[in-house]
Amino acid sequence: MPWIRARLRGTIVYARADASGALSPAAGRVEIRYKPNDGKLYRANASNLTIVDPTPLPDETCGEAKEPEKDDAAGRRGAKAGGARASAEVITPDGCWEAWTDGACSGNPGPAGLGIVLFDDEHRTEISEYLGHATNNVAELTAVLRALERIPRTQPAVIRTDSQYSIGVLQKGWKAKANTELVASIKRELAGRPSTRLVYTPGHAGVSFNERADQLARMAVSTRSSSVRSYSRKPA
Repeated sequence: MPWIRARLRGTIVYARADASGALSPAAGRVEIRYKPNDGKLYRANASNLTIVDPTPLPDETCGEAKEPEKDDAAGRRGAKAGGARASAEVITPDGCWEAWTDGACSGNPGPAGLGIVLFDDEHRTEISEYLGHATNNVAELTAVLRALERIPRTQPAVIRTDSQYSIGVLQKGWKAKANTELVASIKRELAGRPSTRLVYTPGHAGVSFNERADQLARMAVSTRSSSVRSYSRKPA
């Protein structure tokens, strides 16, 4: 089955296609690769892909790959195992706030937005914020900052993002060549929160709350508007 070049959230990817150069989804999702031979297979909603070049590329353009292990968020809507909300990468204990953040940008730079799904013990809050003209990295970083602004400084928290860039400049010591003031402000905020950590989660890999954060970010871009909605997590 051939490949074509497509755009996903401002990034050019390889996407599965049919012989005519049209996307070839299975259950609404299309197999994609960020790099031809890095061994990592991802899937994206067909609606999130824009064809850049419909010229079919041969199947051997991308080598064999496997899907990354998924962060199991299926039961996170209040389900608890051993007194904690479980994740493949880190356990989120009871009483610990949890945020799933994402950024979106049309054009990079272009109209940008962010999405956050935030949990405390009693509420789920969904935030969709339009940022105006910005880059995807600015949107990703600002999503982390907005989550921090919502979480009390005294509360332990886990903030999950699919942005390797954000993890790198905020937590791994990468040198920020751009967005230096924004990065510095977030690092200062994190420095005053020793019980808060950032955790990477794979994007477009079927992780439910990461996907929801992505939808909220894209909604902000498409509607050029912002919204905040909060729901009770208490049993009916």
